[in-house]
Amino acid sequence: MARKNAFYAQSGGVTAVINASAAGVIEAARANKDVIGKVYAGRNGIIGALTEELIDTSKESKSAIEALKYTPGGAFGSCRYKLKDLKTSQREYERLIEVFKAHNIGYFFYNGGGDSADTCLKVSQLSEKMGYPIQAIHVPKTVDNDLPFTDVSPGFGSVAKYTAVSCREAALDVASMCATSTKVFVMEVMGRHAGWIAAAAGLAKEEADDAPHLILFPEIAFDKAAFMKKVEATVKKVGYCVIVVSEGARYEDGTFLADAGTTDAFGHKQLGGVAPVIAQMVKDELGYKYHWAVSDYLQRAARHIGSATDMEQAYAVGRAAVEFAVAGKNAVMPTVERKKTKKYSWTIGEAPLKKVANVEKAMPRKFISKDGFGITPSAREYLLPLIGGESYPPYKDGLPQFAKLKLVPVAKKLNDVFEV
Repeated sequence: MARKNAFYAQSGGVTAVINASAAGVIEAARANKDVIGKVYAGRNGIIGALTEELIDTSKESKSAIEALKYTPGGAFGSCRYKLKDLKTSQREYERLIEVFKAHNIGYFFYNGGGDSADTCLKVSQLSEKMGYPIQAIHVPKTVDNDLPFTDVSPGFGSVAKYTAVSCREAALDVASMCATSTKVFVMEVMGRHAGWIAAAAGLAKEEADDAPHLILFPEIAFDKAAFMKKVEATVKKVGYCVIVVSEGARYEDGTFLADAGTTDAFGHKQLGGVAPVIAQMVKDELGYKYHWAVSDYLQRAARHIGSATDMEQAYAVGRAAVEFAVAGKNAVMPTVERKKTKKYSWTIGEAPLKKVANVEKAMPRKFISKDGFGITPSAREYLLPLIGGESYPPYKDGLPQFAKLKLVPVAKKLNDVFEV
Protein backbone atom coordinates (compact mmCIF):
# COMPACT_ATOMS: atom_id res chain seq x y z
CA MET A 1 0.00 0.00 0.00
CA ALA A 2 1.36 3.42 -0.99
CA ARG A 3 2.29 5.70 1.86
CA LYS A 4 0.11 8.71 2.56
CA ASN A 5 1.44 12.06 3.75
CA ALA A 6 0.22 13.77 6.92
CA PHE A 7 -1.05 17.28 7.59
CA TYR A 8 -0.49 18.98 10.95
CA ALA A 9 -1.92 22.34 11.99
CA GLN A 10 -2.04 24.50 15.11
CA SER A 11 -5.28 26.20 16.07
CA GLY A 12 -6.38 29.06 18.30
CA GLY A 13 -4.40 30.66 21.09
CA VAL A 14 -1.00 29.03 21.45
CA THR A 15 0.65 27.73 24.62
CA ALA A 16 4.14 27.38 26.05
CA VAL A 17 4.18 23.72 24.97
CA ILE A 18 2.08 23.41 21.80
CA ASN A 19 5.31 23.04 19.85
CA ALA A 20 6.20 20.04 22.01
CA SER A 21 3.08 18.38 20.56
CA ALA A 22 4.31 19.32 17.08
CA ALA A 23 7.64 17.67 17.88
CA GLY A 24 5.80 14.57 19.08
CA VAL A 25 3.80 14.34 15.85
CA ILE A 26 6.78 14.90 13.57
CA GLU A 27 9.18 12.59 15.41
CA ALA A 28 6.59 9.81 15.64
CA ALA A 29 5.80 10.16 11.93
CA ARG A 30 9.48 9.93 11.08
CA ALA A 31 9.72 6.80 13.18
CA ASN A 32 6.84 5.32 11.15
CA LYS A 33 8.19 6.24 7.71
CA ASP A 34 7.12 2.88 6.31
CA VAL A 35 3.49 3.98 6.84
CA ILE A 36 3.58 7.80 6.79
CA GLY A 37 5.34 9.80 4.10
CA LYS A 38 6.02 13.46 4.75
CA VAL A 39 4.46 15.67 7.39
CA TYR A 40 3.18 18.93 5.94
CA ALA A 41 2.29 21.72 8.36
CA GLY A 42 -0.29 24.37 7.66
CA ARG A 43 1.11 27.89 7.52
CA ASN A 44 -1.07 29.79 10.00
CA GLY A 45 -3.11 26.75 10.96
CA ILE A 46 -6.11 25.52 9.00
CA ILE A 47 -5.88 28.59 6.75
CA GLY A 48 -2.70 27.05 5.33
CA ALA A 49 -4.71 24.07 4.13
CA LEU A 50 -7.47 26.21 2.61
CA THR A 51 -4.97 28.41 0.73
CA GLU A 52 -2.65 25.47 -0.04
CA GLU A 53 0.21 27.07 1.85
CA LEU A 54 1.93 24.01 3.24
CA ILE A 55 5.30 23.70 4.98
CA ASP A 56 7.53 20.68 4.37
CA THR A 57 8.71 19.59 7.83
CA SER A 58 11.02 16.98 6.29
CA LYS A 59 13.36 19.90 5.49
CA GLU A 60 13.83 20.58 9.21
CA SER A 61 16.78 19.01 11.00
CA LYS A 62 16.43 16.52 13.82
CA SER A 63 17.89 19.08 16.24
CA ALA A 64 15.44 21.79 15.12
CA ILE A 65 12.47 19.50 15.75
CA GLU A 66 13.93 18.54 19.13
CA ALA A 67 14.25 22.25 20.00
CA LEU A 68 10.50 22.70 19.47
CA LYS A 69 9.98 21.05 22.86
CA TYR A 70 11.44 24.15 24.50
CA THR A 71 9.99 26.81 22.19
CA PRO A 72 6.79 28.78 22.95
CA GLY A 73 4.34 30.20 20.41
CA GLY A 74 3.15 28.36 17.32
CA ALA A 75 6.17 27.39 15.23
CA PHE A 76 4.14 27.01 12.02
CA GLY A 77 1.64 29.77 12.76
CA SER A 78 -1.81 29.42 14.28
CA CYS A 79 -5.10 31.18 13.60
CA ARG A 80 -8.50 31.96 15.00
CA TYR A 81 -10.59 30.81 12.07
CA LYS A 82 -13.82 28.88 12.44
CA LEU A 83 -14.91 26.95 9.38
CA LYS A 84 -18.45 27.63 8.22
CA ASP A 85 -21.30 25.46 9.48
CA LEU A 86 -21.64 22.31 7.40
CA LYS A 87 -25.42 22.81 7.31
CA THR A 88 -25.04 26.09 5.42
CA SER A 89 -21.90 25.47 3.37
CA GLN A 90 -19.65 22.50 2.68
CA ARG A 91 -17.29 24.43 0.42
CA GLU A 92 -14.49 24.98 2.95
CA TYR A 93 -14.49 21.33 3.96
CA GLU A 94 -14.55 20.27 0.32
CA ARG A 95 -11.58 22.55 -0.28
CA LEU A 96 -9.65 20.84 2.51
CA ILE A 97 -10.26 17.46 0.91
CA GLU A 98 -9.19 18.81 -2.51
CA VAL A 99 -5.89 20.04 -1.07
CA PHE A 100 -5.34 16.83 0.88
CA LYS A 101 -6.03 14.77 -2.23
CA ALA A 102 -3.68 16.89 -4.37
CA HIS A 103 -0.85 16.33 -1.90
CA ASN A 104 -1.58 12.68 -1.14
CA ILE A 105 -2.49 13.48 2.46
CA GLY A 106 -4.28 10.72 4.33
CA TYR A 107 -3.69 11.81 7.93
CA PHE A 108 -4.94 15.01 9.58
CA PHE A 109 -3.54 16.02 12.98
CA TYR A 110 -5.27 19.12 14.34
CA ASN A 111 -3.72 20.61 17.48
CA GLY A 112 -6.21 22.76 19.38
CA GLY A 113 -9.22 23.08 21.68
CA GLY A 114 -12.93 22.35 21.40
CA ASP A 115 -13.55 24.16 18.11
CA SER A 116 -10.71 22.30 16.37
CA ALA A 117 -12.02 19.00 17.73
CA ASP A 118 -15.29 19.78 15.94
CA THR A 119 -13.44 20.60 12.70
CA CYS A 120 -11.44 17.40 12.97
CA LEU A 121 -14.60 15.34 13.37
CA LYS A 122 -16.31 16.97 10.37
CA VAL A 123 -13.27 16.45 8.14
CA SER A 124 -13.32 12.77 9.04
CA GLN A 125 -17.03 12.46 8.29
CA LEU A 126 -17.12 14.48 5.08
CA SER A 127 -13.98 12.96 3.60
CA GLU A 128 -15.60 9.54 3.90
CA LYS A 129 -18.67 10.78 2.00
CA MET A 130 -16.47 12.32 -0.69
CA GLY A 131 -14.70 9.04 -1.32
CA TYR A 132 -11.30 10.19 -0.03
CA PRO A 133 -11.23 9.08 3.62
CA ILE A 134 -8.95 11.00 5.97
CA GLN A 135 -7.84 9.67 9.34
CA ALA A 136 -8.44 12.71 11.52
CA ILE A 137 -6.89 12.76 14.99
CA HIS A 138 -7.32 15.69 17.36
CA VAL A 139 -4.27 16.67 19.42
CA PRO A 140 -5.52 18.37 22.62
CA LYS A 141 -4.28 21.83 23.59
CA THR A 142 -5.67 24.72 25.60
CA VAL A 143 -4.43 26.82 28.49
CA ASP A 144 -8.04 27.02 29.68
CA ASN A 145 -8.03 23.32 30.69
CA ASP A 146 -11.64 23.00 29.57
CA LEU A 147 -11.46 19.98 27.24
CA PRO A 148 -13.57 17.05 28.44
CA PHE A 149 -12.48 13.43 28.94
CA THR A 150 -8.85 14.32 29.63
CA ASP A 151 -7.55 14.82 33.17
CA VAL A 152 -5.69 17.91 31.97
CA SER A 153 -5.36 19.82 28.72
CA PRO A 154 -1.73 20.16 27.60
CA GLY A 155 -0.73 23.80 27.87
CA PHE A 156 -2.49 24.30 31.19
CA GLY A 157 0.26 23.04 33.49
CA SER A 158 2.73 25.69 32.31
CA VAL A 159 0.30 28.60 32.50
CA ALA A 160 -0.73 27.37 35.95
CA LYS A 161 2.90 27.36 37.06
CA TYR A 162 3.45 30.87 35.71
CA THR A 163 0.32 32.13 37.45
CA ALA A 164 1.20 30.66 40.84
CA VAL A 165 4.82 31.84 40.70
CA SER A 166 3.88 35.33 39.49
CA CYS A 167 1.25 35.71 42.20
CA ARG A 168 3.71 34.71 44.91
CA GLU A 169 6.42 37.05 43.62
CA ALA A 170 4.08 40.03 43.13
CA ALA A 171 2.65 39.52 46.61
CA LEU A 172 6.11 39.94 48.15
CA ASP A 173 6.47 43.22 46.26
CA VAL A 174 3.11 44.51 47.51
CA ALA A 175 3.76 43.35 51.07
CA SER A 176 7.03 45.28 51.18
CA MET A 177 5.38 48.58 50.21
CA CYS A 178 1.88 48.36 51.66
CA ALA A 179 2.55 50.49 54.76
CA THR A 180 3.03 53.63 52.65
CA SER A 181 1.90 52.68 49.15
CA THR A 182 -0.21 50.09 47.31
CA LYS A 183 -2.77 48.27 49.43
CA VAL A 184 -4.55 46.29 46.70
CA PHE A 185 -3.06 44.43 43.74
CA VAL A 186 -5.28 42.87 41.07
CA MET A 187 -3.89 40.24 38.70
CA GLU A 188 -5.99 39.25 35.70
CA VAL A 189 -5.57 35.82 34.09
CA MET A 190 -7.19 34.03 31.16
CA GLY A 191 -10.29 31.88 31.46
CA ARG A 192 -13.50 32.92 29.75
CA HIS A 193 -15.89 30.28 31.08
CA ALA A 194 -13.69 28.14 33.33
CA GLY A 195 -11.62 29.33 36.26
CA TRP A 196 -8.81 26.77 36.13
CA ILE A 197 -6.02 29.30 35.60
CA ALA A 198 -7.29 31.59 38.34
CA ALA A 199 -7.52 28.57 40.63
CA ALA A 200 -3.87 27.76 39.97
CA ALA A 201 -2.90 31.04 41.63
CA GLY A 202 -4.24 29.51 44.82
CA LEU A 203 -1.22 27.19 44.88
CA ALA A 204 0.87 30.20 45.94
CA LYS A 205 -1.04 30.31 49.23
CA GLU A 206 0.55 28.12 51.91
CA GLU A 207 -0.74 29.81 55.06
CA ALA A 208 -4.02 31.56 55.87
CA ASP A 209 -2.76 35.12 55.38
CA ASP A 210 -0.74 34.38 52.24
CA ALA A 211 -1.72 35.69 48.81
CA PRO A 212 -3.87 35.34 46.85
CA HIS A 213 -6.45 36.57 49.34
CA LEU A 214 -9.34 36.49 46.85
CA ILE A 215 -9.87 34.64 43.59
CA LEU A 216 -12.76 35.55 41.30
CA PHE A 217 -14.00 32.62 39.18
CA PRO A 218 -16.36 32.59 36.17
CA GLU A 219 -18.21 29.74 37.91
CA ILE A 220 -19.15 31.95 40.88
CA ALA A 221 -21.41 34.96 40.29
CA PHE A 222 -19.72 38.20 41.38
CA ASP A 223 -21.21 39.55 44.60
CA LYS A 224 -19.92 43.09 45.03
CA ALA A 225 -20.95 43.48 48.67
CA ALA A 226 -19.32 40.22 49.77
CA PHE A 227 -16.23 41.04 47.72
CA MET A 228 -15.77 44.50 49.24
CA LYS A 229 -16.27 43.15 52.75
CA LYS A 230 -13.55 40.54 52.17
CA VAL A 231 -11.12 43.05 50.65
CA GLU A 232 -11.55 45.51 53.53
CA ALA A 233 -11.17 42.80 56.18
CA THR A 234 -8.01 41.48 54.50
CA VAL A 235 -6.35 44.90 54.30
CA LYS A 236 -7.14 45.56 57.96
CA LYS A 237 -5.74 42.20 59.03
CA VAL A 238 -2.81 41.63 56.66
CA GLY A 239 -2.01 45.15 55.53
CA TYR A 240 -2.63 44.48 51.86
CA CYS A 241 -4.82 42.39 49.56
CA VAL A 242 -3.90 40.42 46.42
CA ILE A 243 -6.78 39.56 44.10
CA VAL A 244 -6.60 37.18 41.15
CA VAL A 245 -9.48 37.50 38.69
CA SER A 246 -10.40 35.39 35.71
CA GLU A 247 -11.17 37.39 32.55
CA GLY A 248 -14.57 35.68 32.50
CA ALA A 249 -15.74 36.91 35.91
CA ARG A 250 -19.43 37.73 35.64
CA TYR A 251 -22.50 38.97 37.45
CA GLU A 252 -25.47 36.83 38.46
CA ASP A 253 -27.25 37.56 35.15
CA GLY A 254 -24.28 36.25 33.16
CA THR A 255 -22.95 39.64 32.08
CA PHE A 256 -19.15 39.77 32.03
CA LEU A 257 -17.62 42.41 34.29
CA ALA A 258 -15.43 43.34 31.32
CA ASP A 259 -17.80 42.92 28.35
CA ALA A 260 -16.32 45.06 25.54
CA GLY A 261 -19.46 44.75 23.39
CA THR A 262 -17.75 42.96 20.47
CA THR A 263 -17.08 39.35 19.41
CA ASP A 264 -14.05 37.51 18.01
CA ALA A 265 -13.71 35.22 14.97
CA PHE A 266 -15.29 32.33 16.87
CA GLY A 267 -18.29 34.40 17.95
CA HIS A 268 -17.03 34.67 21.53
CA LYS A 269 -17.54 37.90 23.48
CA GLN A 270 -14.47 40.14 23.41
CA LEU A 271 -13.47 40.95 26.96
CA GLY A 272 -12.00 44.38 27.58
CA GLY A 273 -9.93 43.78 30.72
CA VAL A 274 -11.48 43.01 34.08
CA ALA A 275 -8.49 43.93 36.30
CA PRO A 276 -8.89 47.72 35.92
CA VAL A 277 -12.65 47.35 36.43
CA ILE A 278 -12.11 45.57 39.74
CA ALA A 279 -9.31 47.91 40.80
CA GLN A 280 -11.37 51.03 40.16
CA MET A 281 -14.31 49.48 41.98
CA VAL A 282 -12.11 49.00 45.05
CA LYS A 283 -10.80 52.56 44.80
CA ASP A 284 -14.30 54.01 44.53
CA GLU A 285 -15.73 51.96 47.41
CA LEU A 286 -12.81 51.73 49.84
CA GLY A 287 -10.35 54.38 48.71
CA TYR A 288 -7.32 52.08 48.70
CA LYS A 289 -4.38 52.79 46.43
CA TYR A 290 -4.11 50.02 43.87
CA HIS A 291 -2.10 48.48 41.05
CA TRP A 292 -3.30 45.99 38.49
CA ALA A 293 -1.69 43.75 35.87
CA VAL A 294 -3.03 41.72 32.96
CA SER A 295 -0.98 38.57 32.33
CA ASP A 296 -2.29 38.32 28.77
CA TYR A 297 0.19 36.69 26.34
CA LEU A 298 2.92 36.57 28.99
CA GLN A 299 1.18 33.74 30.82
CA ARG A 300 0.86 31.43 27.82
CA ALA A 301 4.28 32.27 26.33
CA ALA A 302 6.30 31.78 29.51
CA ARG A 303 8.36 28.81 28.38
CA HIS A 304 11.25 29.90 30.65
CA ILE A 305 9.19 28.71 33.60
CA GLY A 306 7.33 25.88 31.90
CA SER A 307 6.13 22.80 33.75
CA ALA A 308 8.14 19.68 32.96
CA THR A 309 4.99 17.60 33.45
CA ASP A 310 3.14 19.77 30.96
CA MET A 311 5.87 19.52 28.34
CA GLU A 312 6.03 15.75 28.70
CA GLN A 313 2.25 15.42 28.35
CA ALA A 314 2.11 17.76 25.35
CA TYR A 315 4.81 15.73 23.61
CA ALA A 316 3.12 12.46 24.53
CA VAL A 317 -0.27 13.37 23.01
CA GLY A 318 1.50 14.39 19.80
CA ARG A 319 3.23 11.03 19.55
CA ALA A 320 0.06 9.19 20.52
CA ALA A 321 -1.91 10.90 17.75
CA VAL A 322 0.44 9.39 15.17
CA GLU A 323 0.43 6.00 16.86
CA PHE A 324 -3.41 6.06 16.85
CA ALA A 325 -3.42 6.84 13.13
CA VAL A 326 -0.92 4.09 12.34
CA ALA A 327 -3.13 1.69 14.30
CA GLY A 328 -6.05 2.62 12.05
CA LYS A 329 -7.97 4.77 14.53
CA ASN A 330 -10.02 7.73 13.37
CA ALA A 331 -11.98 10.67 14.83
CA VAL A 332 -10.43 10.29 18.28
CA MET A 333 -8.35 12.40 20.66
CA PRO A 334 -5.49 11.20 22.87
CA THR A 335 -6.20 12.00 26.52
CA VAL A 336 -4.15 12.26 29.68
CA GLU A 337 -5.38 9.81 32.32
CA ARG A 338 -4.34 10.23 35.94
CA LYS A 339 -3.42 6.94 37.59
CA LYS A 340 -4.73 6.14 41.04
CA THR A 341 -1.30 5.98 42.64
CA LYS A 342 0.09 7.69 45.74
CA LYS A 343 2.75 9.44 43.70
CA TYR A 344 1.40 11.33 40.70
CA SER A 345 1.58 9.36 37.48
CA TRP A 346 -0.35 9.35 34.22
CA THR A 347 -0.87 7.46 31.01
CA ILE A 348 -2.39 8.09 27.58
CA GLY A 349 -6.02 7.19 26.89
CA GLU A 350 -8.42 8.14 24.11
CA ALA A 351 -11.81 9.75 23.61
CA PRO A 352 -14.17 9.81 20.59
CA LEU A 353 -14.45 13.24 18.94
CA LYS A 354 -18.24 12.92 18.84
CA LYS A 355 -18.19 13.36 22.61
CA VAL A 356 -15.36 15.92 22.74
CA ALA A 357 -16.39 18.47 20.10
CA ASN A 358 -17.86 21.73 21.44
CA VAL A 359 -18.00 20.55 25.06
CA GLU A 360 -16.45 22.71 27.80
CA LYS A 361 -15.33 21.33 31.15
CA ALA A 362 -16.02 23.76 33.98
CA MET A 363 -14.24 23.59 37.28
CA PRO A 364 -16.21 21.49 39.79
CA ARG A 365 -17.78 23.38 42.70
CA LYS A 366 -15.92 21.13 45.13
CA PHE A 367 -12.67 22.80 43.98
CA ILE A 368 -13.90 26.24 45.07
CA SER A 369 -14.05 27.24 48.74
CA LYS A 370 -17.42 27.69 50.40
CA ASP A 371 -17.18 31.50 50.33
CA GLY A 372 -16.35 31.39 46.59
CA PHE A 373 -13.05 33.26 46.94
CA GLY A 374 -10.46 30.47 47.10
CA ILE A 375 -9.60 26.87 46.33
CA THR A 376 -10.16 23.75 48.41
CA PRO A 377 -7.67 21.03 49.43
CA SER A 378 -9.06 18.78 46.69
CA ALA A 379 -8.31 21.47 44.09
CA ARG A 380 -4.76 21.77 45.41
CA GLU A 381 -4.37 18.00 45.25
CA TYR A 382 -5.47 18.05 41.60
CA LEU A 383 -3.44 21.11 40.54
CA LEU A 384 -0.12 20.71 42.31
CA PRO A 385 1.29 17.77 40.28
CA LEU A 386 0.51 19.56 37.01
CA ILE A 387 3.05 22.31 37.68
CA GLY A 388 5.68 19.82 38.79
CA GLY A 389 9.23 19.88 37.51
CA GLU A 390 11.32 22.41 35.62
CA SER A 391 12.00 22.10 31.91
CA TYR A 392 14.25 25.01 31.06
CA PRO A 393 15.18 25.86 27.47
CA PRO A 394 18.90 26.17 26.72
CA TYR A 395 20.30 29.62 27.49
CA LYS A 396 22.94 31.73 25.74
CA ASP A 397 24.15 35.15 26.92
CA GLY A 398 21.43 35.12 29.56
CA LEU A 399 18.57 34.55 27.10
CA PRO A 400 16.63 31.40 26.17
CA GLN A 401 17.41 29.91 22.78
CA PHE A 402 14.42 28.76 20.76
CA ALA A 403 13.94 26.72 17.60
CA LYS A 404 14.52 28.48 14.30
CA LEU A 405 12.82 26.62 11.48
CA LYS A 406 13.40 26.90 7.74
CA LEU A 407 9.66 26.74 6.99
CA VAL A 408 10.24 25.54 3.42
CA PRO A 409 7.02 25.86 1.37
CA VAL A 410 5.55 22.97 -0.59
CA ALA A 411 4.92 23.66 -4.28
CA LYS A 412 1.23 24.26 -5.00
CA LYS A 413 -0.60 21.75 -7.19
CA LEU A 414 -3.99 23.40 -7.55
CA ASN A 415 -4.40 26.24 -10.03
CA ASP A 416 -7.20 28.15 -8.31
CA VAL A 417 -6.92 30.72 -5.53
CA PHE A 418 -9.11 30.18 -2.47
CA GLU A 419 -10.12 33.27 -0.52
CA VAL A 420 -10.60 33.08 3.27
